[in-house]
Amino acid sequence: MSFELLGIGTTTPPYSIEQSEAAVHAQTMSCGPDITDQQRRLIPILYRRAGVKTRHSILLENSGDSNRERQSFYRPAESDLDFGPTTADRMQEYERHAATLAVAAVNQALEAGNVDVADITHLITVSCSGFSAPGFDIQLMKELCLPTSVARTQVGFMGCHGALNGLRVAKSFTDSDPNACVVVCAVELCTLHQQYGSCPEKIVANALFADGAAAVVGKQATGNSGETWNLVASGSTVIPDTEELMSWRIGNHGFEMTLSPQIPDIINARLRNWLGHWLAQQGTAIEKIGCWAIHPGGPRILNAVAEAVGFDESQLAPSRDILAEFGNMSSPTVLFILKKLQAQKAKLPCVMLGFGPGLTVEAALVN
Repeated sequence: MSFELLGIGTTTPPYSIEQSEAAVHAQTMSCGPDITDQQRRLIPILYRRAGVKTRHSILLENSGDSNRERQSFYRPAESDLDFGPTTADRMQEYERHAATLAVAAVNQALEAGNVDVADITHLITVSCSGFSAPGFDIQLMKELCLPTSVARTQVGFMGCHGALNGLRVAKSFTDSDPNACVVVCAVELCTLHQQYGSCPEKIVANALFADGAAAVVGKQATGNSGETWNLVASGSTVIPDTEELMSWRIGNHGFEMTLSPQIPDIINARLRNWLGHWLAQQGTAIEKIGCWAIHPGGPRILNAVAEAVGFDESQLAPSRDILAEFGNMSSPTVLFILKKLQAQKAKLPCVMLGFGPGLTVEAALVN
């Protein structure tokens, strides 16, 4: 059995910032007074290397076409012990904005799939950048007038591959109930977790992450007409002894990301064997894959995947394009890429790949 992707919706906050402008703000606002001139010069270099041209944020207050301040949430550090807004401050913003993006993404997915809200039986929400209860799932139900009987499931704090986990859960629901109609909605407000200081790993994270939301609506596939895209299998592996290479921990001043420079080398060394074995179990092979939706954790990770898998650079174009246009939005990003591939009528089958703390590799096969 497979999960038919009836419609995909994507959305971002209304205002965006050019990467060059973001680097200037990082130098003046996101670094403590203890930063050296050498460290300050490193910031625009790391921002240029991130592969990002523009990013959207719920914290931006205007389009940048005036002399007004772009945002007022992050203030310049006043001392070496000033690390910016508290986690409570950041979570208040999450609760204020997450549902707005979620509603827009789900509405777009329902319209694209020609699905009525009355038909929805399950709602799966995905997020690793904020918490509240009641959460944006309840707000989604209220604002979209979803049936009160909708079964809700939250996939929380799983990182950039969270949407792939959400799709796996959705397929499980429709496999067990042919009448199920499932919405998966991933929302991330990563810019709420800008970190102060001069640590290169934190600067890299600040340079990459952005805000966005994506939603998928689907049901059990009744056949493959050649025009529909169907999720047919999911796979997962945890690479041993890599727990400290990538982490996402709650601190007093936001969630703190650790991204080791060793990650691309680990992916390069370990990915192909597992991926080849998993695809063989699905009756296919790496060489038969028509297109790839690879989560762009950064340019080096994309390069590592291409080297490990052995495909042409052109296969990375959709991931690079989304990274450049929107930044790394964590879990929704791979759905932005999948939607782009659909619009391009890319050749199937498609493999979706995401990476997260663990170090975990998540995959999905779409046919």
